Amino acid sequence: MPTRTYLDKEEAEMTQTPTTNTEDTVLLEEMFVQIARTVTSDQTTLTMQDVSPSTLYFSDRPERVVGHMTTEQFVEQWTEGPNSFFEDPPNAVLSYVGTGEDMPSDAVVVLRDPVVSGSSLSYSIEVLEGAVPAESGAVTLFIDPLGRPLSPVSLAGMNRRDRRRDRRR
Repeated sequence: MPTRTYLDKEEAEMTQTPTTNTEDTVLLEEMFVQIARTVTSDQTTLTMQDVSPSTLYFSDRPERVVGHMTTEQFVEQWTEGPNSFFEDPPNAVLSYVGTGEDMPSDAVVVLRDPVVSGSSLSYSIEVLEGAVPAESGAVTLFIDPLGRPLSPVSLAGMNRRDRRRDRRR
């Protein structure tokens, strides 16, 4: 899987409400962010062109961790480790501003089979919610950790909740 950070038990006790996965370590789940100048899609494949060479990652509690890895490293680690993204594909939110629009739109997708080719990055996708544009300018892809379901704390879940609230207004 792309990355996991472990804290020893003493470090975890200094943070709020640590979640332990063994007696001696705390598992932190990082979320990932990828940006590109343009994107194209046929609704089954998403291709980000002129993608940033760095994939950013961050975590929240119990320990805030921020960093980056190369996008190639991110793809290379896709199948590694137990509960890898290959075994449990991640949900992601694709955020974009459509041609002629002022407000950003987003789509929730499941990502599979990443391929880096030059400055492009492609994924096989399954659209869960929203519309993926056939093409768009600058885009940001927010990738949830470990393919978790659309929980209230995931980016996909937060966007889904916000859209429901907007419909009620």
